Amino acid sequence: MLCSVAKKKKEGSTRTLRWPCGFEEAARGGEVLKASRVLVASRNFANDATFEIKKCDLHRLEEGPPVTTVLTREDGLKYYRMMQTVRRMELKADQLYKQKIIRGFCHLCDGQEACCVGLEAGINPTDHLITAYRAHGFTFTRGLSVRAILAELTGRRGGCAKGKGGSMHMYAKNFYGGNGIVGAQVPLGAGIALACKYNEKDEICLTLYGDGAANQGQIFEAYNMAALWKLPCIFICENNRYGMGTSVERAAASTDYYKRGDFIPGLRVDGMDILCVREATRFAAAYCRSGKGPILMELQTYRYHGHSMSDPGVSYRTREEIQEVRSKSDPIMLLKDRMVNSNLASVEELKEIDVEVRKEIEDAAQFATADPEPPLEELGYHIYCSDPPFEVRGANQWIKFKSVS
Repeated sequence: MLCSVAKKKKEGSTRTLRWPCGFEEAARGGEVLKASRVLVASRNFANDATFEIKKCDLHRLEEGPPVTTVLTREDGLKYYRMMQTVRRMELKADQLYKQKIIRGFCHLCDGQEACCVGLEAGINPTDHLITAYRAHGFTFTRGLSVRAILAELTGRRGGCAKGKGGSMHMYAKNFYGGNGIVGAQVPLGAGIALACKYNEKDEICLTLYGDGAANQGQIFEAYNMAALWKLPCIFICENNRYGMGTSVERAAASTDYYKRGDFIPGLRVDGMDILCVREATRFAAAYCRSGKGPILMELQTYRYHGHSMSDPGVSYRTREEIQEVRSKSDPIMLLKDRMVNSNLASVEELKEIDVEVRKEIEDAAQFATADPEPPLEELGYHIYCSDPPFEVRGANQWIKFKSVS
């Protein structure tokens, strides 16, 4: 016996959904839930599952992160939604850039979602993070909304930096932004770790940089100070194989970035597997909190876009290479397959998440294109965080702006 429910479609027409009468329709806010949601709610999913993960390569360590880990259904759904949100947000940024709504520099991280989501899963909200200019994903995982990120990309008042930072300069609580100068954020990260130790807080700092920045001299100076002072700093190289348009083999005499600290222990991690990243981060965080000093992590990952929106990304690598990574190592696909095959979720349930994420991104994009730009008189605002207002000379010496906190 089948029950029928008429459900309105967007264009105003109706269709009839049929399913066994054992499933009662549920209403929320006056809307009838979709049949697929009722089916999902009635299914008995596993609460957790154990997975084998790739062993990390170790440097100056006798033991490393575990090679098995437990993923709960709750965490799996959360990670899936976060990675899908970052992916869709970056694809929307690509679209807005091509429409010339986003201008200037724009570096996208689609393909690297397991890095930002996995790192966040392995630390505490009170810990600290600083990264380079490929920062949109980290801005989201550190707690900012898609709306605030896209509005910042379009230079609007509702952006996380009031529309004055743009793609490379986003900030949140305990997140010290994307930084546009290659490698310059690494000494800053060591300084944040010094503050954690000085204030005697059980906090650490994740300091990220790319393989293209890994040969910068200031990085090795930061290594040295962090080791001498035993700073609670995890130095993390996101190795996506190409610094701008140059492959790591052409740029570095040694591509073992996790060994670059020499006297500092290191891990090389599968950066396309969120569970590998999470477990390695937990291991490294525990190492730092124990007072042993800094540790290095190399995340082997891959970006689908070019270096920036001005780089088509196929002049120094083939389309076949990109497609092979997409088909074999995509971080979202890997998590989805694990969850479905282990009865942690159903395909229908994950599709529902996809639909919800797309709607969230579209709503945020509408806000980011409709929100007003900051007025000219606010150009000097927020130079300092807690000072009384003072005058700031503009580009024309006869024009002055007032700075307020």
